[in-house]
Amino acid sequence: MAYSSITGMAETVVETDGASLRCGMVDMPTFDGTIPAYFAAPKDGGRHPVVLVIQEIFGLHEHIRDVCRRLAKEGYMAVAVELYHRQGDPAAYIDAPTLIKEVVAKVPDEQVMADLDASVKWAADQGADAARLGVTGFCWGGRLTWLYAAHNPACKAAVAWYGRLVSGHGPLQVRNPIDVCGALQAPVLGLYGAQDASIPLDGVARMEAALAQGSAAARASQFVVYPDSGHAFFADYRPSYVQADAADAWRRMLDWFKRHGV
Repeated sequence: MAYSSITGMAETVVETDGASLRCGMVDMPTFDGTIPAYFAAPKDGGRHPVVLVIQEIFGLHEHIRDVCRRLAKEGYMAVAVELYHRQGDPAAYIDAPTLIKEVVAKVPDEQVMADLDASVKWAADQGADAARLGVTGFCWGGRLTWLYAAHNPACKAAVAWYGRLVSGHGPLQVRNPIDVCGALQAPVLGLYGAQDASIPLDGVARMEAALAQGSAAARASQFVVYPDSGHAFFADYRPSYVQADAADAWRRMLDWFKRHGV
């Protein structure tokens, strides 16, 4: 499965087939029309719990779709929205700084929250059990996972993978995870790498201190920091991938969702 050279690697390591699943791209209704989204769910058509999967800065590419299929194999309806649809196509960019400047920095958090809310409604309309709602996101999506756990009172649990904690990617990202600890409505599991130069450990420590003074959900939140991993250690299509830590973190995510009723 080919990727833009922006990712630094051409092939996925983990590839999950669609056998026993319903999956594919859909035009999902949202506040200003429709937006592309990918979903995956078990074929049996039961009322499965919902997990929103929030993309990295590189958009809704095959790795994120594969994550949806992995979650569907665990019994969830997973939904991932192309959250840059109005701002541009990340696949057209060959370097991350330009992508961030021309696309990512122009995506307002309010737009993302509205599109995620729309995806929950869409999943419920398809027969999923949106009362058992979880959210997970990677990198850019990791930061938004924290924000969505504060935004939607229906969210039961959240898992943020190496998302920024004290800053965003541009002037439209006004509030950050450290600012919403008092408003968290779902406990968040933060999965981070100690070697991540973009999210230094002092930021994690600041976040832990803020969580300890926050809402009940904030106080129930936890961090797991992998000593030998850096940023994007779960991204199996990139050189940053650390297989053992990725597998451990995936198991912890599933356990977290089950523990909190997702």
